Amino acid sequence: MKFVRLGPAVGEHPAVLAVDASGIERTYSLESLTGDIDGAFLASGGVEAARRALEACTLPELAEADQLRIGAPIARPGSIICIGMNYAAHAAESGAAPPRIPVVFLKPANTIAGPYDAAPIPPGSAKYDWEVELGVVIGRAAVYLASPEDAAGVIAGYVLANDLSERAYQIPGEAGQWTKGKSLPASTPVGPWLVPATEVDPAALGIRSRVNGEVRQDSKTTDMLFDPAVLVHHLSQYMLLEPGDLILTGTPEGVALSGRFPYLAAGDVAELEIDGLGIQRQEFFSAVPAAGNHRGDEK
Repeated sequence: MKFVRLGPAVGEHPAVLAVDASGIERTYSLESLTGDIDGAFLASGGVEAARRALEACTLPELAEADQLRIGAPIARPGSIICIGMNYAAHAAESGAAPPRIPVVFLKPANTIAGPYDAAPIPPGSAKYDWEVELGVVIGRAAVYLASPEDAAGVIAGYVLANDLSERAYQIPGEAGQWTKGKSLPASTPVGPWLVPATEVDPAALGIRSRVNGEVRQDSKTTDMLFDPAVLVHHLSQYMLLEPGDLILTGTPEGVALSGRFPYLAAGDVAELEIDGLGIQRQEFFSAVPAAGNHRGDEK
């Protein structure tokens, strides 16, 4: 099964992709089961309810699904929790030693975007960067979990994500802060699918990115320093994880920050891919400041 949300932004409808008895993948509406693919759906056993409904052939097919926009496969989460430098080679290209414990930061939930939506580059941006990441979606509330084994049981599924980052806002000088560089509008494209945890081996996935058709990142999740279950266990010691929350598990080497590639510019096209979780594609454009707006740090 692959869970998707289809339709205009802020008006997506829940659906599921599944292979029928003849071997053809079809798209079925989930509106008879839920109003959205969100924390309430996941926590109430929605994944298994959808599986049972598919087996019973009670879900209506969406015959024109391929004509609809694909949104992020989960509704806006309560939290987007991110892990920094979770691949040793990426830490090295960033000029840092591999961390001994997970590096944690947050992104605003309003940065979520669809996997094929046009992507804005902030006004005045000079160092906008891509980061392909494996996303973990939480399926039930968790805090103070006893072990990574317990943590594996609260993972509802996995998604593909792009943690777009403005490095000039993030890193240099006393004004450089991760929150500034990671909070920009539409800077977290997610999807196209949410795939249930029972159908994914997160330890053995190819993870790749391309810009204008040229390979930038090409690694495997086996290169992670901390695997998803370890991360969920670790995070639960410091915060309440709620159903629908999204954890981004870090990016491998091959970003523009390395100095090996140019940063993103208007007209560039980024393609990101994780085995079994689909491909997403963003074409970048230069965002224009709204009339009357100004940067708060320009004094």
